[in-house]
Amino acid sequence: MTGVEVHLGLPTVGPAPDGGARPQSYRVEVGDGYALQVLDLGLACCAVEFVSAVAAFPDVLQPEDDDVHADSARPRVAVMVVSGTVTDKMAPAVRRAYDRLPEPRLVVSFGSCASSGGPYWDSYCVTKGIDQVVPVDLYVPGCPPRPEALVQALRALDRCAPR
Repeated sequence: MTGVEVHLGLPTVGPAPDGGARPQSYRVEVGDGYALQVLDLGLACCAVEFVSAVAAFPDVLQPEDDDVHADSARPRVAVMVVSGTVTDKMAPAVRRAYDRLPEPRLVVSFGSCASSGGPYWDSYCVTKGIDQVVPVDLYVPGCPPRPEALVQALRALDRCAPR
């Protein structure tokens, strides 16, 4: 078998400029002059906590659509939240997703599996941390971390965001 294509099962909101599906992103207002555009790469259990954070904190994580993005004069910082176990087979797809994010961009490793492989660290097919694939700006520990931890992490990115 050659050329296996791995598709991330992300909620989509329409076509991307390259013809593929565009994943749902969320807007988080932080800092004085910019906002975060958050994309969840939910690969396993911790992705449920991301969804819980969206439901529990709708004032913080607001679904982003083209109209909101076009109307906002605030510059955006793209944030990729990697939540769940990353397999060696999935790692190239995660890297492609990262490479497609506009600059400036940040990465949050959300949960033990994304950060170190979690309880599956010794499996032959598990990447031993997403930082082996993309640069990570912030780690959120836990198995799984609570939804409040995601909100705290996104607010903490104010210190990491490029100016």
